[in-house]
Amino acid sequence: MELRGKPTAAGRAKAARTTPPDPALERPIPPQPPKPPLTPRARFLRRLGRTLLAALVTAAVVVPVSAAARPRIPAPAPAALAPPTTATLDKAYTANRANAEEASRMAAAHGDRTRAAADHAMAAPSRHFLTFDGRGQGLAVEVLGDLAHADRVAVLVPGSDTTLETYGRFRAGAAALQDHLDSLDHHHGAHGAHGSTSRPHTAVVAWLGYETPGTVSTTVLTTGRAEDAAPPLKRFIRELRGVVGEKAHVSLLCHSYGTVVCGRAARGLDVDDIALVGSPGTGADSVSALRTSARIWAARGADDWIVNVPHVHADLFGTTVGFGADPVSPAFGARVFAAGTGGHSDYFKPGSVSLDNLARIVLGDTSEVTRA
Repeated sequence: MELRGKPTAAGRAKAARTTPPDPALERPIPPQPPKPPLTPRARFLRRLGRTLLAALVTAAVVVPVSAAARPRIPAPAPAALAPPTTATLDKAYTANRANAEEASRMAAAHGDRTRAAADHAMAAPSRHFLTFDGRGQGLAVEVLGDLAHADRVAVLVPGSDTTLETYGRFRAGAAALQDHLDSLDHHHGAHGAHGSTSRPHTAVVAWLGYETPGTVSTTVLTTGRAEDAAPPLKRFIRELRGVVGEKAHVSLLCHSYGTVVCGRAARGLDVDDIALVGSPGTGADSVSALRTSARIWAARGADDWIVNVPHVHADLFGTTVGFGADPVSPAFGARVFAAGTGGHSDYFKPGSVSLDNLARIVLGDTSEVTRA
């Protein structure tokens, strides 16, 4: 039997002297050519991949925990109502207030005080809902002003994370717009629906008529929720015309992901103006691609983080991600108006430049709108 021990230091040195050098190791490594800069599309896809990964991790971890902590809230089915008319508005308002009150009682019995409080606030005698559905995230379409006699109507479409729990901040913007419309002196150049020079009658509709995506979710990166929302928005505008008539001036004011909804619904929509504020894109590359006769307006506040969203779209795993052209870019072709220094949530802020311009659009005073 041959016994072998560990090699000594002298043996290792001798082996090193007798082993010839490897030419491959001695050969100098040639310098690598610099990598070409990433194209905007490639940069978008890289950033998108990271965003999707973060969103998927959040969905995998946060959503199950939230669902476990908060079971589905019970609520009654919506009130069964025919499309509204001027004669049936009060009936609709009464029925939806009663439904909201019942939803509040059911949420309270279930132990959800936040939803119970939100529903209870909507059941107040001063609230006027054309639609209320307390199930799931919840749906609500509220009227501010006298819709039965209105000849200037604004319909607000919200963006992500708007639910019954967060509805108050959405309504605050609608209320600020209605207050500003009431405060303006409309006698210069504004006309009523029948050609008179009397002060116009205005109404604002807060349309939470779709299930909005979460800001931290994969759905906020695609047009899926917008495609689901477009048919009910189209249907609502038709029903609205049945109340206010064909001569009324109707404006659609769309914020953030709501602009994607409006882009999907725009084709053939019976409105006079569509305003896109804080938009990540509409899914269309130009005004003409929206295929609407409405005037298209767009604005972005100087401090709006939405400016950092890449305005491209790409197909990933069979799904179109991203929303295309920037609505405030010259190539898109919208009428770009000033929005001041506000951030993403400031377009309907009282006293803001953007709120004043939106009110001018609603009134049809297009010559009074300040351009960017």
